[in-house]
Amino acid sequence: MFPGAAPFLARFLPHSPPTHTGLSVPFCDLHALLRHFHDQGWYGYLHAQLGDQHAAVLLYEGRAVTAASVSGTGEQALGDLLGLYEQGAVLSAHPLTPPLAHALSGVGSRAWKVDVTGDFTGLHVCASGATFYAGGGAVATLPVTLPYEGAFPAPLRPQTLMLPRSLAGWAHHSYTLTLRGRDALHPITDVHRTFRLGHGPLGLGFLRALREGLTPAEHALRGDLTLHDLEPLLRDFVAEGLVRGE
Repeated sequence: MFPGAAPFLARFLPHSPPTHTGLSVPFCDLHALLRHFHDQGWYGYLHAQLGDQHAAVLLYEGRAVTAASVSGTGEQALGDLLGLYEQGAVLSAHPLTPPLAHALSGVGSRAWKVDVTGDFTGLHVCASGATFYAGGGAVATLPVTLPYEGAFPAPLRPQTLMLPRSLAGWAHHSYTLTLRGRDALHPITDVHRTFRLGHGPLGLGFLRALREGLTPAEHALRGDLTLHDLEPLLRDFVAEGLVRGE
């Protein structure tokens, strides 16, 4: 799709007609779109461009798992895409099959010297082009190369990228339960019954994680949740006097 791109992820994205295109701030809330893709378990990539600045984010099962921009990879690049969008970049969403998305999920800032044998899943690049592998079998080729031969092994289950601290500092902070918050986790109390009715299992799990000392970002990673789901819950916890920031 972007054969001349410097960031590796963008360079190896297959051509895919967009399901969504021309998206911009006045018409589409990007966080709502990401929540929609998460609920759908969508596979594909998002691309945003503003002048000569651009960024791409790969979604796997609706979760952002790797990203690349002109200035970085991973969480930084995810932040770059959100920043470009807020500055007026136009965004498009391009679907991929699950095997292609999985093969791309290991593409980061460098290729590795890895033998492509057995059940290898990922991307292998040599002088003749790039080959996508799933479980040891080649599933696609792409006429795009690197200056050297290497591979990008895909993780068994790609991990969700978190928003960087610069954009979601609240998610990286620790929170302390108040006495009321501790009561909300005791089944014999009226506070617990009210809390359970209002916030359900998701809220109970989140409050227990905060009691154990996890940050919202750590809880999201462990539970395969999105920060978009946790942010309104945290606001409610603070407003209801259940937790306080440290």
